[in-house]
Amino acid sequence: MQYLIYSGLALIPLRILYFLSLIGSFFLYYIARYRRKIVRGNLTSAFPELSIAEIKNIEKDFYRHLCRVAVEIVKATRLPESEFTDRVKVRNPELIQEVSKNYTRSVIVLTIHQGNWEWMVHGATLAMGIPLDIVYKPLQNKPADDLAYAVRSRFGARPLKVADSTKDIIKRRKEFRLFAMIADQSPSKRSRSIRLPFFNREIPFYLGSEVIAKMTNFAVVFAQCHRKNVGYYEIEFIEISRPPYDKSSNFITEEYVRLAEIAIINDPPSWLWSNRRWKHAKL
Repeated sequence: MQYLIYSGLALIPLRILYFLSLIGSFFLYYIARYRRKIVRGNLTSAFPELSIAEIKNIEKDFYRHLCRVAVEIVKATRLPESEFTDRVKVRNPELIQEVSKNYTRSVIVLTIHQGNWEWMVHGATLAMGIPLDIVYKPLQNKPADDLAYAVRSRFGARPLKVADSTKDIIKRRKEFRLFAMIADQSPSKRSRSIRLPFFNREIPFYLGSEVIAKMTNFAVVFAQCHRKNVGYYEIEFIEISRPPYDKSSNFITEEYVRLAEIAIINDPPSWLWSNRRWKHAKL
């Protein structure tokens, strides 16, 4: 039933969905107060120099953005290719050509929950015409997970469960692909991780992408999603590292965290502040 609701909403024109998203953001912020304490706590800790009024402005913009992204993800199951081509641009695709040695070596692309991370998949796939594997953590809500899979697998991208990712990447390491990972989630207790400072608190980050890069000698880039306007985004690639690698350092993960923090500082409301990202934090 829930999936049918998503499918029905996808039939509604995007401009109407954006209007509904404004109503939804008002409801979430003022009435349901969805994760308000978490968002407020995350923002005040991340930006201690800001006043309460400034924090509230970011909060409200965040909830508006969150609801817009939600309807964009729903609409993504039916939005035509031409719409994605127009709405999501790639600023510097030539960097991928360079670090992949003219598309002969796979590249690991690390990103964060910023802008519209789902539309980034379609924007990159359609603009560059490159095979894309999206490493993802399945959602507990099955209808939502089914929707996410349907969205991500359009236009030839291949969703890949995180539990299967290492084996699959190593098995197919001689094929040219982009392996995209949203690496700003909290790692599980069984995952290899490292604690690093992130917005004034020390928290764990996955080491998996760094381990895979060193095992395969794939280059690693950061992908930032810039909000240009409502419903319009631009992807920028930033090089993190390329082989040969220093096996004794954690430079790849450290540089990813540094770039993630810069990206969020440049556009705070566009990041997922409702995430309990600092639940395992150390001051």
